[in-house]
Amino acid sequence: MQKDVQSSNLLKLTILALLGTISLVLFFLNFPLPFLPPYLKIDFSEVPALIAALIFSPIAGVVVEGIKNLLYLVVSGAGDPIGVASNFLAGVMFVVPVAFLYHRYKGTKSVVSGLVSGTVIMALGMSLLNYFVILPAYAWFIGAPEMAGATAKWVAVIAGILPFNLIKGVVIGALFVPLFIKMKSWIEQKQINLAA
Repeated sequence: MQKDVQSSNLLKLTILALLGTISLVLFFLNFPLPFLPPYLKIDFSEVPALIAALIFSPIAGVVVEGIKNLLYLVVSGAGDPIGVASNFLAGVMFVVPVAFLYHRYKGTKSVVSGLVSGTVIMALGMSLLNYFVILPAYAWFIGAPEMAGATAKWVAVIAGILPFNLIKGVVIGALFVPLFIKMKSWIEQKQINLAA
């Protein structure tokens, strides 16, 4: 029995590590939107985290987001830990509501409701976090105190962060719903196999 639990946990960790790695690859395949600041780029790295969260639990989605961002720090040697932390927080805000509603109610409707909720929570949450925490921290980090001024932060949030996160949520949602419909029986099968 102990061996079964261990091998089940090992399989789960392997799947999460694999999804985290796929998430990193998708993270690099990003593109900017023409009417938003160029540092705001859309990518589909939340999709593997969503799959993990639906198969296992909301925490599994958080783990995949964590793996992606840690791997990104290692691979890119990113000198910008604030950007990595904000990507992680945005991913968590988006993925957790989808997983929570799906595990509570099951089915496509709960995934759609979760994607809408996740988009709103991510857009509002990241707007508030950027205004009060991330932009001031970033301004301090790069030594540009003018970026931490109320007007600069307000413009950055209204003209960049808020519309970007709304668009990102809609784009990922539009891709994920048909993907989920195709993968629904596979996800349910995996839930049964991994619970057994």
